Amino acid sequence: HDQVAQIITFGKLQARAALRDVGRVLEMPFGLVDRLCKMVPNNPANPTTLPEALKAEPRIKQVMREEPGVDKLFDIAMKLEGLYRHASTHAAGVVIGDRPLEQLVPLYRDPHSDMPVTQFNMKWVEPAGLVKFDFLGLKTLTVLDRAVEMIHRREPDFDLPHIPLDDKASYDLIARGETAGVFQLEGAGMRDTLRQMQPDCFEDIIAVVALYRPGPMDNIPRFCNVKSGAEQADYLHPCLEGILTETYGVIVYQEQVMQIAQVMAGYSLGDADLLRRAMGKKIKAEMDAQRSRFVDGAVANGIDGDRAEYVFDLVAKFAGYGFNKSHAAAYALIAYQTAYLKANHPVEFMAATMSLDLTNTDKLNLFKQEVKRMGIALLPPDLNKSGVVFTVAAEATAENAGGIHYALAAVKNVGREAMAAVVAERDANGPYKDVWDFAGRLDPRQINKRQVENLARAGAFDGLNPNRAQILAAAETLLRFAGAAAAERDSDQVSLFGGDDGAAAVPPPPQLPVVTEWLQLDKLANEAQAIGFYLSAHPLESYPALLARKSMVDFAELEIRADRGGQQFRIAATIEEMSERKSAKGNPYAFLRVSDQTGIFEVTLFGDALSASRDILIKGNSIVMTLDVRDDEKGRRMIASQITDIDAASQTVAGGIKVFLKNPDPLASLRHLLEDHKGRGQVTLLLELADKGREVEMALPGGFAITPQVRGALKAIPGVMDVHDV
Repeated sequence: HDQVAQIITFGKLQARAALRDVGRVLEMPFGLVDRLCKMVPNNPANPTTLPEALKAEPRIKQVMREEPGVDKLFDIAMKLEGLYRHASTHAAGVVIGDRPLEQLVPLYRDPHSDMPVTQFNMKWVEPAGLVKFDFLGLKTLTVLDRAVEMIHRREPDFDLPHIPLDDKASYDLIARGETAGVFQLEGAGMRDTLRQMQPDCFEDIIAVVALYRPGPMDNIPRFCNVKSGAEQADYLHPCLEGILTETYGVIVYQEQVMQIAQVMAGYSLGDADLLRRAMGKKIKAEMDAQRSRFVDGAVANGIDGDRAEYVFDLVAKFAGYGFNKSHAAAYALIAYQTAYLKANHPVEFMAATMSLDLTNTDKLNLFKQEVKRMGIALLPPDLNKSGVVFTVAAEATAENAGGIHYALAAVKNVGREAMAAVVAERDANGPYKDVWDFAGRLDPRQINKRQVENLARAGAFDGLNPNRAQILAAAETLLRFAGAAAAERDSDQVSLFGGDDGAAAVPPPPQLPVVTEWLQLDKLANEAQAIGFYLSAHPLESYPALLARKSMVDFAELEIRADRGGQQFRIAATIEEMSERKSAKGNPYAFLRVSDQTGIFEVTLFGDALSASRDILIKGNSIVMTLDVRDDEKGRRMIASQITDIDAASQTVAGGIKVFLKNPDPLASLRHLLEDHKGRGQVTLLLELADKGREVEMALPGGFAITPQVRGALKAIPGVMDVHDV
C-alpha cells in the first residue's frame, strides 16, 4: 500500500471559474455573474482568457457600463486567472515504487481516493525516479460482457475470444462506415475514413486506429490510394520493404521506426528504442548525435549516405507522432469484437451498448436512430416487459430484425433502485394485472409521485391503461392506495373481507379520475419530457399532407441527393436544441440541432434568417426550412436561408379531411370548433343514417385550418367515429 500512489493534478482558475468565484466573494447577484460567464466564449481545446473575452465580446463592456461593480469583478478575476484552484487526481495515472513512496516524493491525501497521491504532478514524477503507469477502464469491455451474457441465452456455446478474425460481415459493416457504437471507429470523420479505406483485414483496423489522430491522419489518403492500387508504394529503400509492406509504405508505428534503425543502420533493439525516444522529444544535440550514428551505420551496410540522410529525416518526422503498435492492436481487437457483435448479434449488442448510456439521452437518441436504421424495433418502456436496463424482446415481428425493450431506469427522474424493486416484485410474483395491482404491490417508500408521473408520460403504464393523461392525474391516488395496501400488509391482520388463505387483504381500489386522453402532439411532448426524445412516433408524422409534397425531403434523402451534387432543399424538422453565438466581428449566428423521422442533424443560421425567425426557434417547435448544403474541407454544413412555422406552412398545402359521424349529435360542437379555425382546408362530413340504410356526404362551405390539433380535437368530440385526410 505504501509503494503505490495516484498522481496529483491541479485545477486552474480559468476565465469562467474565476468570474464565478470572485462574484461569489463580492456577493454579486448570481444571475448577473451567470450572464457574464455565458458571454465568455467556451472552447475547451483552447480556453479563452478574460482579456481575450473583453476584446471579442462587446456585450461585456456594455454590462460594465450599465452595472456597478462589474469592472471590479473583472479586475480581480484577471489577477487570479491561471492560478491553481484545487487539487485532484489524474484519471488513470498510477506510480509504483521499489520502496515506500514517502522516501522518494511528498505525498498528499485526497479525500476521494483510497490510495495516497503524489504531490508532484505527472510532469515531475518521472524525473523524481518513479515509473508511471496508465490503467484505463473501458466501458466497452462491460458492453461486450453484457452482450455475450444475452447471447448465451440463445447460444450457450458462444465464445467471444475465439471468434474468427476474417468475418466478412464484420469487415463489410466497417467498410460501409456503419460503426455507431463500435469502439474507436464511431466518429463521423472516422466513418468517412473507413469508407475511403475499405478495411478488409485485421491489420487494416490496427492501422486506422493508429493513423486517425492529428499528424498521422495526413497520411491516410496515401495509405488508401496505395491500398486501392491508385498509387505506387514507396518503401524508401529495398531493405525496408518487409517492414513497410503491411502499411503500404507509410510509417505508422513506433515499432517500425525501431525496425528501420535496426535493419538499415545496424542498431540493437535497445539502442533503437533510445533513438525512438530521442526523435519523439526532438532534443537537437541528441538528434545530431543520432543522425551521425544512423548515417554511419547505414553506410557501413552499403547504403548511400544521402539516401540514409533522407530516410533519417523522414523517420524523425514520423517518430514524433508514431503510435505504439501493441497499443493499437489491443484497441483494434476490441474494435473488431464490437463490430463482429454488431454485424452478427445486432440486437444483443445494441441493447448492451444502450444500457451503458442509461442517463445520456443525447447518445440514446442517436442509438435510437441507429437501431431504426438496422431494422430493430425499439419498444416503449413497459412495466410488465421492460427490465431495469435495455433488454432483448422475446417477440420479434415480420417487419423487424428483433426488438429491444426500452429500459425503465432510462426514464428521467425514476431512479435505478426504484425500478429494480419494481422488476424484482414482477419477477417474483408475476405480471401486474392493472394499475391498482401495481400500486398494491409497491413499497411506497421506494417510489414517489414524480416517478409515477414520468413513467406515465413515457408510456410505461400503457399495457395496464393506455390513457396516459388519466394515470398522470391519478398519481397521488395511486400512491395513497399503495400506502394503504402497505399498511394493511404491515399490520399482519386479516380483514373481514380477506380470503381463506390468511393473507392480508388489499383495500378496494378507488375509481380512476375521468380524464380525456391527450392529443397525439401532447402525448409526444410529454413522452419527450420523460424520455428526452420522441420514442413512439415523431411530431412530424402529424403533417402527412405537407411531408408528401414533392418539394419536401427528409434528412436521409437530403444526404443522398447532396452526395450527388444537390445544394438546396426544403425540409421539415423539430427543434431539439438551439445555441446562439457571436462571430469574431460581433455578428450573431446560431446552431440548431433538429430531428425528423430519419435522423438528427445540425443547421446553422446567420444574420437575417436568425432575426426573422427567432420567435419560432423554441425547443419542441416544428419548422419548415430551406437549406443550402455546402461541402468543403471542414465537412458538410447545412445553412438555413428561410424558416417557417410548420402550422403556417401546412396551411398552404391544398387538401382537407373527411369527418365520419354516427349521428347528428356532434354537429354543434364541430361547428364551434371549426368556426374558430379558419384556413384553406376543405372539411367534408359523412353521416351514417342507419335507420334509412344510407350515408349522407356534405362538404362544408369555406376553408378551415387542418392542423394536428384540430384533427385531434375533432376525434375527441363524442359521436365522431374517425377523421381521414384527403
